[in-house]
Amino acid sequence: MQSPVAVRPPILESWRRSQVAGVDAGVAAAPLVFDRDVLADARVAHPLERHLPMLQELLRRVADETEHLMVISDGTGHVLWRQGPPAVRRAADAIGLTEGFRWSEDAVGTNGIGTALATGRPEYVYAAEHVAHVLHGWSCAGAPITDPDSGLVIGCIDVSATAAALHPATVALVAAAAGLAEARLENEMRQRDERLRERLLPHLRASRETGVLVTATGRIVGTGPGEPGVAGWRGRRVRVPECGRTVTLPDGRAAVAEPLGEAFLLRLRGGPPPRAASVSSPAGGSPSLGGARVGGGSPSPGGRPLLTLSFLGDDRPRARLDGAPFALTLRHAEILALLALHPRGLTGDRLALYLYGDDGSPATVRPEIHRLRQQLGGLVRARPYRLGCAVEADFLTVRRLLDEGDVAAAVRLYAGELLPGSDAPAVRAERDELAVQLRRLALDRGGADALWAYAQTESGRADLEALERLRAVLPAGDPRLAAVASRSDRLLNEEP
Repeated sequence: MQSPVAVRPPILESWRRSQVAGVDAGVAAAPLVFDRDVLADARVAHPLERHLPMLQELLRRVADETEHLMVISDGTGHVLWRQGPPAVRRAADAIGLTEGFRWSEDAVGTNGIGTALATGRPEYVYAAEHVAHVLHGWSCAGAPITDPDSGLVIGCIDVSATAAALHPATVALVAAAAGLAEARLENEMRQRDERLRERLLPHLRASRETGVLVTATGRIVGTGPGEPGVAGWRGRRVRVPECGRTVTLPDGRAAVAEPLGEAFLLRLRGGPPPRAASVSSPAGGSPSLGGARVGGGSPSPGGRPLLTLSFLGDDRPRARLDGAPFALTLRHAEILALLALHPRGLTGDRLALYLYGDDGSPATVRPEIHRLRQQLGGLVRARPYRLGCAVEADFLTVRRLLDEGDVAAAVRLYAGELLPGSDAPAVRAERDELAVQLRRLALDRGGADALWAYAQTESGRADLEALERLRAVLPAGDPRLAAVASRSDRLLNEEP
């Protein structure tokens, strides 16, 4: 790994990293990490998959009409796509420069893919600059692709060829392609942000307090009317929020994270209560939302009241109205879930059927609706029964994300089964359908991170198929691999 001539600093630094990783200069080829089935899943799950035609067309003249090979990897150096003329593909097959093989620095040492991923910038590696002797007949230029939402490197575009064929200027080409991919990802992100703002900002602006709307990745996408300086926070990042935990805002103040589907509302600690609701405890009763404004069901200034439901994976369903928490019985949670699932409303007969099955009747439903109205007032409308407020529910958000194909986001939000203690027939049906759909899509299209998140759910912890798939897609050295292997082996060895 030493040379008697001057070595470019990026290459020297890469050699040192390769030496620390224990890379053998005599390695014959990159290691295989994905079989055919796992490779197909990894491709579908990757955010670059839908932009592949654009990238292929951009690099087509280089990769198809000359002796160059175009390679796209994920953020850990696993090659997902490749194109180029047959003769170059055959030569690349001999060194594992093909789909399903790993090209990180710790696997094969200095190379265009692994070194670009390690440094986070475009890199060019020529012939003997490679650590592995078998790669001295190749040159490569790679550029990393950063996800503008998470700020993480999610892939690399590489052009490789024999040492005599690749011009150093190729690094500008792959850098331009990576920049175009990032621009497209940013455009998608901005569209998602705008949908979040349209749905949620009216409720934030209706509040007297300073509040901040934040994505699940910690990006600030909107703010309330608050102090003048707050308006300039859009685009800045905070620590990734967790429900009920404290987050430090850019000016150093503390705020509490309130989940709103796939986003969070950060409410300043110690600030005034939400305008639309205040929490009171009637004598002898459970906490309820009092106040003429809520009791009459009138919308808050600037928008309708916002009802937030957290019903996934917890025997104690949680609800908030414009940020103020209130207690729920399981039966009331079931009613709210069903009305949220049917925004156009349900008749008394239909609601009774959904809650109690064939034995139900409208007369059984009416007392429960009356008690729920005592908490929410006119927000529970009649003829048909429906909710007269905006609703953000974790189970609705998971359904929407699955319908949109965003499996990774859906799995991150899925904390467990919908109202696991409920026996209401319609809730059971929705619970089972959501669980089955999420599991199937996680297995078919999820990728390593989504599968890991699914494996942390109650059902996923004992899902042998999911664990075995996860075991196959996690790269060697991943700290999660030992836990997955242990849990998988334990399930395999359990008595039937």
